[in-house]
Order: sequence, then C-alpha cells, then structure tokens
Amino acid sequence: VQLQAYGGGLVQAGDSLRLSCSVSGGTFSNYNMGWFRQAPGKERGLVASINWSGSWSGITTYYADSVKGRFTTSRDNAKNTVNLQMNSLKPEDTAVYYCAVRNRGSSGYDYWGQGTLVTVSS
Repeated sequence: VQLQAYGGGLVQAGDSLRLSCSVSGGTFSNYNMGWFRQAPGKERGLVASINWSGSWSGITTYYADSVKGRFTTSRDNAKNTVNLQMNSLKPEDTAVYYCAVRNRGSSGYDYWGQGTLVTVSS
C-alpha cells in the first residue's frame, strides 16, 4: 500500500487549504483513514480520521478538539482518495501533515504517506 499526500503550502492565518491523499494498493474501501500532524519539536498526533463500515450510512469521523469545526475530512472511494479541508487556519496549525491507513481490525495505523508541509503565517 502506498500513500501520497499533497496540497500543503504557505498560507496566511484565516485562509483555507485542502489536503488530499491518494492511496494505491489493496482495497481502499476496506481502509480506515487518518490524518496526523507533527509540528517542530512536538510529537505526531491524530488530527482527523474517517472510518468506513461498508456503506455511506455507516461512515464515522473523528476530529481533535483543536481542529473541530474548522477541519473536515472526506473520502472518495471511487478515486481512492481522502481529503482534509482546513478552514480558518491558525499559526498553530503549522506542521507536516501525514495521511495513514488503518486496516479494519488493526489496533494502529499500518501504512503512512510521506507528509506534506503546511505553514500558516500570522
């Protein structure tokens, strides 16, 4: 399984940015997807996740408190892609953002992308 995250860049506080992650290998619809970020000097942490039970009615999402109401994750099973829409960006959102795959039944994330840098200037 390979993941490619893209869409990062330099923006100003209050701007929006959309990250995407394309996944190849395996069966995308079987994967639960997560977005993590790591700021300089800090540990990597989960920002958002989107799980898939096999039908759109069973989809669930999670957001860290720090991004709740500003970030939205979505997935396109036809394109093997997961997205992270980031609105009202703050300087503290500056980090390298990673997408990751968690197989159903797995206790952790099994595959990781290379990361894309988001820099928010004040």
